[in-house]
Amino acid sequence: MKALIQRVTKASVAVGDDISGEIGPGLVILLGVSKEDAEADAAYLVEKISNLRIFADEDNRFNRSALDINAELMVVSQFTLYGDTRKGRRPDFNQAAGPEQAERLYEHAVQLFQDAGLTVATGRFREHMLVSLENDGPVTLMLDSADRQRPRRG
Repeated sequence: MKALIQRVTKASVAVGDDISGEIGPGLVILLGVSKEDAEADAAYLVEKISNLRIFADEDNRFNRSALDINAELMVVSQFTLYGDTRKGRRPDFNQAAGPEQAERLYEHAVQLFQDAGLTVATGRFREHMLVSLENDGPVTLMLDSADRQRPRRG
């Protein structure tokens, strides 16, 4: 499971003329699910994102997490995070999970964020969405649940 996270001052997502969700200060999380992912991948990313210290303290240092500041989250399904562009000119999405598996794990991740006590807005799964955001910093990070199985350099 991959997550592209962006620290924002505000964000919204629209489906057609309908605003599906909007948040104030917090994180936009674009969440991609692969064929290999399971609930443990969602749990890893939710724990990591919720506790990642990427919000400034009074000394303007990255010392506060989403949980520390009660950040709002916008979680948007994003299968294109698994686009492979190594060959040809059209991305290959063969590693992305099928719709049923992806939706189940996406919803599971959203529920885990809510269970952690965070306010969560979402897009709409399998819909064309327009995501608007004001990136704060900018701060943008890519997380991959496969990293939990890789050794850290040392």
